[in-house]
Amino acid sequence: GRLAAELTDVGPADVVVHIGCGAGNAVRAAARRGARATGVDPSAAMLRMARAVTRRRNAVTWVEGSAESLPLPDGSATVVWALATVHHWRDVGAALAEIRRVLAPSGRILALEKQTQPGATGRASHGWTAQQAESFAALCRSTGMVEVEVKSTHAGRRAVWAVGGRLPS
Repeated sequence: GRLAAELTDVGPADVVVHIGCGAGNAVRAAARRGARATGVDPSAAMLRMARAVTRRRNAVTWVEGSAESLPLPDGSATVVWALATVHHWRDVGAALAEIRRVLAPSGRILALEKQTQPGATGRASHGWTAQQAESFAALCRSTGMVEVEVKSTHAGRRAVWAVGGRLPS
């Protein structure tokens, strides 16, 4: 969560939506930086766990939903995160259309995925090859996002792809 918060420069003016939030670590990281944050996950059990371990409840909301169907109002988010979850999305195009819908003008998107090698199988394939990262960036551009960049970076010792961009103002 800290890497995502740094890469998107999250602060008190932000409303962060984390798609596929799991136990909510990154949602809490956003709240610690003063942002209001919503964790979205398809798993009610994960959301129960996230609620149970969250102390600062006033800045955080948990909702059941998927990337393709975000239960949030139009233009309500300034930042949307997908951290190691895009490879699980059923329909990336539909998910990006939903992200675009919930993002306010100038809103930022960040997707982080573990770097994987072409031809990897099993758990080693959970993530993106360089080509998959570039393909996701191209899809972001095709939905009207600007300043879309693909960066190679590290989350701890793990090499990750960071794809970020924003909506025009």
